[in-house]
Amino acid sequence: MKKKPDHIAQKDWDDVDIPELTEKDFSCMRPAREVLPVLIGEQAAAELLKRRGRPKADQTKKAVSLRLDPEVIDFFKAGGPGWQSRIDAALKEWMKEHKAA
Repeated sequence: MKKKPDHIAQKDWDDVDIPELTEKDFSCMRPAREVLPVLIGEQAAAELLKRRGRPKADQTKKAVSLRLDPEVIDFFKAGGPGWQSRIDAALKEWMKEHKAA
């Protein structure tokens, strides 16, 4: 929730009505990548629009639901962050050892 600025009376703040956007409003909208360079300059826009977070992996993993014994989870979590990746690595190691079977 947005904090009320000090210079606006609480009554006025409570009376603020933000109308719903219309089809005309939506038709006038443009993507930030088109508008920002004009408003704030190419360099600042590039900085704001650059991708953040982890880069996409070549091979993405699939989310699954898996029921494990609590002691298995506790063991891997005790190693700190990355416990799910360590479980993945342990399963891959098991696969290598049991390929012949």
